Amino acid sequence: MRHYTPFDQFIMHADTALRTVLGRPAATHRSYPAEGIDDCSLEDSERKHVAGLMRVNHAGEVSAQALYQGQSVTARNEQVREKLEQAALEENDHLVWTENRLRELGSTTSLLNPLWYMGSFIIGSFAGALGDKWNLGFLAETEHQVVKHLDEHLGKLPAGDKRSRVIIEQMKIDEAKHATTALDHGGEALPLPVKKLMQAMSKVMTRTAYRI
Repeated sequence: MRHYTPFDQFIMHADTALRTVLGRPAATHRSYPAEGIDDCSLEDSERKHVAGLMRVNHAGEVSAQALYQGQSVTARNEQVREKLEQAALEENDHLVWTENRLRELGSTTSLLNPLWYMGSFIIGSFAGALGDKWNLGFLAETEHQVVKHLDEHLGKLPAGDKRSRVIIEQMKIDEAKHATTALDHGGEALPLPVKKLMQAMSKVMTRTAYRI
């Protein structure tokens, strides 16, 4: 396995940050879930609403990239670092898929993506510094909360919008898998006050990203 110097790691993380924030992530390794599914006719209000939901999901993926990058920087165990990097790769697929759907809807990503990225990177770095069991526990709790959000979004989609639905459904499968993997590798359940704080921060991001 190749050993990366601190400078190598800095360059790689900087490249990921720029690609994520500027909307030019690396090519995905999986096909677009909505490929081959006919789009439906949406009223203007419905289209705006779906775009808001997908913008929230895209902002969430921006945050996820930053969290995983921050966590991997401070992770102490090489196996834990590899799991974080694998999860980040799959989250990158979600980043591309949600951006594609926003384009189809004639909308844009959140203008506050740099803020979401910076804040999440700091939080991820702090979680990693606490030790691998808490690092993985933070990952698991994050994914559990994301799955809950995605479930809510599935219930808010117009019935005929199958393209958005299949994207969110695949994202939900991946997020649940990441949570299970984190717990299987020694993740520790977070204290309730920490979970509540994470939920409060998530509400701020989702409500803002829906509009901006």
